[in-house]
Amino acid sequence: MSGEIPSAIGNITRFRFSTLAEKQKKNQQANSEAPSTLEVLHERISYGDLRNATDGFSSSNLIGTGSFGTVFKALLPAENKVVAVKVLNMQRRGAMRSFMAECESLKDIRHRNLVKLLTACSSTDFQGNEFRALIYEFMPNGSLDVWLHPEEVEEIHRPSRTLTLFERLNIAIDVASVLDYLHVHCHDPIAHCDLKPSNVLLDDDLTAHVSDFGLARLLLKFDKESSSTN
Repeated sequence: MSGEIPSAIGNITRFRFSTLAEKQKKNQQANSEAPSTLEVLHERISYGDLRNATDGFSSSNLIGTGSFGTVFKALLPAENKVVAVKVLNMQRRGAMRSFMAECESLKDIRHRNLVKLLTACSSTDFQGNEFRALIYEFMPNGSLDVWLHPEEVEEIHRPSRTLTLFERLNIAIDVASVLDYLHVHCHDPIAHCDLKPSNVLLDDDLTAHVSDFGLARLLLKFDKESSSTN
């Protein structure tokens, strides 16, 4: 009888380890099969394609710099389309987090006053260094910051005139409209966290488009009933 008890305990232990191992195996398979956010959202583009499209990331195609990257104007020959390529500085702390935040924030949201993320690149450069880039629709009239502070811009990029009061009002309405969408009407409300004139871009018609979601955060949803009791 005494010999049966250790045997039973051994069988239970082996069963538990076997069950745990099987569960871990299934989780690993699920994780390996689950596509990344980047793969779900966007068709990838190669580093070589982006290098060619920007003439080797030439300074002549430089259109802006930000906290985590540099933006270049590029021509994608296959589509014959001009785009903006944001190249992340992977040596800077937080660059990868910024890259993923933009992908996550923009994956399910659509609004006429958001800059559209077209595709992305997650690869290595020709020296084997980690390379990340985001490809957006190109905004011909640059940022609102350039229009509000033309004296701080190189003459070649300086607007030929100032914005009218009517144009300024329309831009303010555009920005308010997209903020209302992000905060109230998204399935998961989003806080931009870095809204400023340099992150408001203008298209051919001076319609405003909010960009740069590298610091974006999902807003916490508070239960109305519980908050009303506090």
